[in-house]
Amino acid sequence: MLKPLGWSVRPQSEWKISAAKEDGLSFIENALIKARHASSLTSLPALGDDSGLAVDALNGGPGIYSARFAGPGGDDCANNLKLLEALKGVPESGRGAHFYCAMVMVRHSLDPAPLMAIGKWDGRIMEAPSGEGGFGYDPLFRVPGMNCSSAELPAEVKNRLSHRGQALALMAEQMKMEFAT
Repeated sequence: MLKPLGWSVRPQSEWKISAAKEDGLSFIENALIKARHASSLTSLPALGDDSGLAVDALNGGPGIYSARFAGPGGDDCANNLKLLEALKGVPESGRGAHFYCAMVMVRHSLDPAPLMAIGKWDGRIMEAPSGEGGFGYDPLFRVPGMNCSSAELPAEVKNRLSHRGQALALMAEQMKMEFAT
């Protein structure tokens, strides 16, 4: 999505940069921490993102702790099992959930006015996993109007509908306006 803008997006792994310490209290804070971290170590503009699942019945949890929901060393399977256990007995009407993706672009590490975009994908948590595709909570996230989990969607459909796809589309629009020549 950024290629038509003439941008070459390169992973921070090319510079052997360690992961940033994500100690923000929101998706946007963690995305900004990641972008500033990468920019400070490369002296280049950087794009950072943070995403996760917010479940209504869990007051927005697991939220920024989505990847670590099951604790240290937990994986996608453990996180999904913990989520299902936390929602045990919650009726379908109470299983509203939202994937969020916050994306931040800094021109340099001290950028006082970074570009920011947030994507949100509404759905419901199913009572059992379904589908083999995707990662994270995808097998439990029922996509409205599709009668399937996000793990069952073809990649091009998921990329168009998802929180990350939405955030990236918004970011691309901002970058077009910001860097138009």
